[in-house]
Amino acid sequence: MSTNTNTNTSTTTSTTTSTTTSTSTVPAPVPTSPAAPTADAARSLADCLARNAAAFPHKPAVIHPDGREPGGGPRYREVTYGELQDTVEEIAHGLARAGITRGTKTVLMAPPGPELFALAFALFRLGAVPVVVDPGMGVRRMLHCHRAVGAEAFIGPPLAHLVRVLGRRTFSRVRIPVTLGRRRLWGGHTLAALRTAGGPRTPAAEVGGDDLLMIGFTTGSTGPAKGVEYTHRMALSIARQIEAAHGRTRDDTSLVTLPFYGILDLVYGSTTVLAPLAPAKVARADPALLVDALERFGATTMFASPALLRNLADHLTTLGRSLPDLRCIVSGGAPVPDSVVSALRTVLDGKASVHATYGATEVLPITSIESEEILAETSAGSARGAGTCIGRPVPGTRVRVIPVTDGPLPRLHAGTALPAGSVGEILVEGESVSPRYHRAPHSDALHKVRESRPGAAALTWHRTGDLGYLDDRGRLWFCGRTSQRVRAAGRDLHTVRCEGVFNAHPLVRRSALVGIGPAGAQRPVVCVETTVPAGGPAWRELVAELRALAAEHGPTRGLEEFLHHPAFPVDVRHNAKIGREQLARWAERRLAPPPFSRARAARLVPLAGWAYLLGGALWAAVADVPDVPLLRLLWWADAFLSIPVHAAQIPLALPRGRAAGRGGAATAALTMLYGATWWRAL
Repeated sequence: MSTNTNTNTSTTTSTTTSTTTSTSTVPAPVPTSPAAPTADAARSLADCLARNAAAFPHKPAVIHPDGREPGGGPRYREVTYGELQDTVEEIAHGLARAGITRGTKTVLMAPPGPELFALAFALFRLGAVPVVVDPGMGVRRMLHCHRAVGAEAFIGPPLAHLVRVLGRRTFSRVRIPVTLGRRRLWGGHTLAALRTAGGPRTPAAEVGGDDLLMIGFTTGSTGPAKGVEYTHRMALSIARQIEAAHGRTRDDTSLVTLPFYGILDLVYGSTTVLAPLAPAKVARADPALLVDALERFGATTMFASPALLRNLADHLTTLGRSLPDLRCIVSGGAPVPDSVVSALRTVLDGKASVHATYGATEVLPITSIESEEILAETSAGSARGAGTCIGRPVPGTRVRVIPVTDGPLPRLHAGTALPAGSVGEILVEGESVSPRYHRAPHSDALHKVRESRPGAAALTWHRTGDLGYLDDRGRLWFCGRTSQRVRAAGRDLHTVRCEGVFNAHPLVRRSALVGIGPAGAQRPVVCVETTVPAGGPAWRELVAELRALAAEHGPTRGLEEFLHHPAFPVDVRHNAKIGREQLARWAERRLAPPPFSRARAARLVPLAGWAYLLGGALWAAVADVPDVPLLRLLWWADAFLSIPVHAAQIPLALPRGRAAGRGGAATAALTMLYGATWWRAL
């Protein structure tokens, strides 16, 4: 679960190691519920849930959308801690009877809801290992992830099992299929049948510490998706660190937009409200429905991506409404624009806090910063090219900045670190850091590095692949991805530092620095999202102003080329991380389009098909056509390929068209004309 968050901020400074505590500006509420154990007192996440259920069985655990009310709005259903724990034990017993036991790697695919949480905690209880892949990454990447794991059990709805059956080679090791709902043409079990298994319930497995808890995959937005191993110790450490950084208590009611945070709510003993949205379309969530859920249940905390928070803040500002109960908002996944932070401050209570967090699937969280510090201090630095201040390391996490190394780093020597203000690669160490990737020694060699210490155990540091620096106050500043830096002749340009300068312009929605050409001699180009129409005098005036801005600041000096882009390609999970690699390919085509290519030659085939189709129709309309069965068959085959087959490809072509700077209508028209020979070349 990646929460890589960056923002906008100041100056230039960095140090060696740092272990700082991030403190909330809001005092934690005084607990009123019966006493329940904290993560410190438990051996596993399943242990936390069981103890919470024993302490307050009638307290709401999960509130979730469940159909529609007569007026059309969402209807909600409530599940208590006692009910949830009973379901967990019931499911765990059935799964154990089916053969899912300690160490069984189990693909878990279920829609967000109480059943997902019950299945996850049932697997935790058994010591089985859930394998979680974000379906939003696309079928091809998802199948690659599952192929790398080789799971022995598969739990999912009928559609997921259909993918499993069709991808027989990918899931060749699956021996225990469990269907959520009705089983179709495949064997195995149904969850409903397993829940009725008789006999005394299976006791919880003795697991904890460094035992494997689950395998979660990175988004693959900047490279192949990697399976991250989570241990029980790591998961409990994550819970403790978020609790300390954001003042979480069991008295909170949390609106959840990512299921992982719902699991943490159940560990804390708080109430989780599942937001009424589609997990793969978070940024398109209806803000009116979110406000309704926040107000209806008196939500006190909320985690969301910047894209969702932008829509929520705009909606509340337009209506002139506020959210007095909401005391803490946490944003992650991508940079939070200062304008969004400022807008949120106007609709929240004065004592409420807005935290921007930085982390990754391999370690969550790393740092956190509160909105007051962003707006009062660091945002001004971002506009000068300082990068994005992402705050101080959370308790228990150490951060170090070292010189950039593109390949593997065999060993880290004690004390290796850059001085304050020097940009380098960000390394992280602590209990919340994943110790390794699953069955991926090559990825371990690239992203993990050992540091030997005389007289003490060696430390394993995680290389984030991010650039940044520590200032003289222990704050970490984010400057961009290592792989996305533009390596121009004579210097490296850092994406986030440069973009902060241009994003400060009121007409720029966001910008993206990309490089064209070989490393060491790349041509820097800035892609710009703006409401200003491309090609007109207003655009030319904006470009002149952006060039003037670039000349005023060291990190951007010399940047001259700006390209208008209608809508940046972004990640599916958070709808906010910019696909700079795709933008670089688009910019290269815009600036130096090839005069002739094999891809363009292939487009002659569908053009010939259209010519035959239209020519045949015209001939039949104005003259007598000879009755030749073969020609008639070819004409109808051509009609089928040119019309319904091309039309069926439009949904696949639209994302690639957006990434290439094409509007929806243009993409649809060109796909109808050329089919896959056009959009697959984007």
